[in-house]
Amino acid sequence: MMKFLDLFAGIGGFRHAFEKAGHECVGYAEIDKFARKSYEAMYNTEGEWTAHDITKVTDEEWSALRGAVDVICGGFPCQAFSVAGARRGFDDTRGTLFFEIARATKQIQPRYLVLENVKGLLSHEQGQTYATIISALDELGYDTERQTLNSKDFGVPQNRERVFIIGHLRGASRREIFPLTRNGREVYTKSEIKKLGNIRKNGKSQSGDVFDASGLCPTLCATTTQKDAPKIAIFDDQGRTNKKHKLKDICPTLRAEMHGNVPKIVNIFQRPRGNNESGHISMHNYDLRMRKLTPRECWRLQSFPDELFEKASKVNSDSQLYKQAGNSVTVNVVYEIAKKLKEVN
Repeated sequence: MMKFLDLFAGIGGFRHAFEKAGHECVGYAEIDKFARKSYEAMYNTEGEWTAHDITKVTDEEWSALRGAVDVICGGFPCQAFSVAGARRGFDDTRGTLFFEIARATKQIQPRYLVLENVKGLLSHEQGQTYATIISALDELGYDTERQTLNSKDFGVPQNRERVFIIGHLRGASRREIFPLTRNGREVYTKSEIKKLGNIRKNGKSQSGDVFDASGLCPTLCATTTQKDAPKIAIFDDQGRTNKKHKLKDICPTLRAEMHGNVPKIVNIFQRPRGNNESGHISMHNYDLRMRKLTPRECWRLQSFPDELFEKASKVNSDSQLYKQAGNSVTVNVVYEIAKKLKEVN
């Protein structure tokens, strides 16, 4: 078991994953008052170190945590590096928040850093932004490794690529965490999802593909206790084919700022009439009902259990719950990293 500090904590995606793997949280920092309300409703934070604004934590306060923290976790704000944003990087005040992690690291000197950001971080400014981050960590005495991981490979139907960086304190025992493997194969193999057919006229459009809900896991099911669960067809967040996302069998990535455009799904309920012998699903034999994902389903897409969602939903509005899901890391992904950290120590 290791003790970790949860920076840019959000709703505790890192925390839930690390605690699930058997580690202990000693403190957290989160500036968003609504995210803090969810976080503190979800977890037992009594007696833990905490800060609202990480930029106002003094070096002396950070150094007081030296010896009490083995791991610093942080999904530092990604909007400055995201392809969806302006990609201003360190010219954006959010981009400079990485250096607050560096400042805390210098004073605390944990054995490990576990950092997360969007894949666009690697290509921003032709790789110079990422190089600056790695150089800063090197100067602090940390060797680094990285791997780009996709949530869809960890049991959730969401295409969400994120780069994870592990920092190892130089001179301490160092066993690499990456690449994550399963059955001797690097990363995770794509989830096996049973395709039932296609509702388009010619049966070829990816936007018309229909998949068995049991293959997607209960994440997107409206009624998970139902024996014969509804089948689900995945469309983009406008209900249209979106070539940019190359939608197949997974939901488009959740975004924190969707401005009301919550991803939508089509529930397909088979009518009792007609048999289809062609191998494809006929639209005439199905009743299509489009609806947007609920906040609970968005939280499930990030691997949060309903128990934690229920606690957060009592203290926050649906709009905040949508935003918090979009801002979070996917718990299942971080859990595999946290579990590996435990195995090598």
